[in-house]
Amino acid sequence: MTRQERAQLAAELKFLQERLAGCPESAQITRKSTLSRIQVIEEKLAQEPAEPSEPAVVRITFNGRPVIGSHGIFAEFGMKAVTHFSDAVAAVAASLSAPLASTGPIPDREQHQLLITSVAHGSFGFELEAYRNGTDGLPQSEAQGTMALALERTQNLLQSTVGTDDQLADSAAETDPRALAKVRAFLQTLADNEAICAIQAGDRGFGFTDVGQVRNSLARLGGDNLREEERILEGEFQGVLPKGRTFEFRLATGDDVIRGKLGPAIWDPDALNSRLHLPARIRVLSTRVGDGRPRYVLLSPPEWLDPPLFPG
Repeated sequence: MTRQERAQLAAELKFLQERLAGCPESAQITRKSTLSRIQVIEEKLAQEPAEPSEPAVVRITFNGRPVIGSHGIFAEFGMKAVTHFSDAVAAVAASLSAPLASTGPIPDREQHQLLITSVAHGSFGFELEAYRNGTDGLPQSEAQGTMALALERTQNLLQSTVGTDDQLADSAAETDPRALAKVRAFLQTLADNEAICAIQAGDRGFGFTDVGQVRNSLARLGGDNLREEERILEGEFQGVLPKGRTFEFRLATGDDVIRGKLGPAIWDPDALNSRLHLPARIRVLSTRVGDGRPRYVLLSPPEWLDPPLFPG
C-alpha cells in the first residue's frame, strides 16, 4: 500500500467516524453501511501496519529583495511567507478527508501545524517539520502520512504553475478551491516583495528562477486562466476504479463520456459500481486551464433518478 493510499484511507476513516457520531439512532441503514465501511478500512489498515515514521519535513529557502545573502531575511516578509505556506499545506491536508467550506476556520487546523525547527542556508530560509501532537485520534504514522501527502501536493501544484496547461489542470483539479486560494496568497506575498523561493521535500526539489516566473505563476492560478465551476450533470456511470478513485460517466445529452476523480466525500466507490448504467444526477467541479480540456471531480454522492435517460 502506497503512502498516498494509506493517507486517503486514514482520512476516509476519520470522516466516517465523525459522520457516525453525528448520525441519529433512527437512521439504521446509514449507520449500518457506515459501520460496515469503517470495519473494511480498519481491516485494510491492520493488514499492512505502517512502520514508525519520521515527521514530514520541508526545506524552504528564499532569495530576492527581502533576503540579505545568507545572513538574514526581513522578519515581516519571512513571517508572512511562512504563514501563507503553512496555511496552504494545512488547507490541503484538511481537504484530504472532506471538501472545505468556502469560509470559516480550516478544520483540524491544530493537527496540521508546521514547526520551524532550523534555519536553512543557501540563500536564507527555514526547515519546517510536521507537528506530532497525536490529538486527532489517528496513529502518529497516519497523521504524518497525511502531512507528507499534503506537502507533496502543495509542491506539485507550485511546480505545475511553471509547467504545461495539462500539468497545471491535473494538479489544480485535485486541490480544493480554498487550498488553491491559500497557494495564491503565498505566491502574491513573493511577488509583492520581489522574492523567489526553492522548496525541498524528501528527495524532490523545485524552485522559481526569477520574480517574473513567480508573477507568471500567480497569473496562471488566477481566475482569468484557471476556471473552476460547479456543474450538475445527468447521465449514467460507465465504470469506477475504486483503487485509482476514478470514474467514467456518460452524459444524457449525447454519447459524450467524461472521466474524472472521486472527491473525498465519496467514501464507498464500490457502491457506485453496484449501480452502473442507472440514471443519475451528479455534482462535479470542473477545472479548466486556458483552452485545455476540463478535469472533473465528483463532489458528492450521486442522486439516483427513476426515469430512464437513454432510449431503448
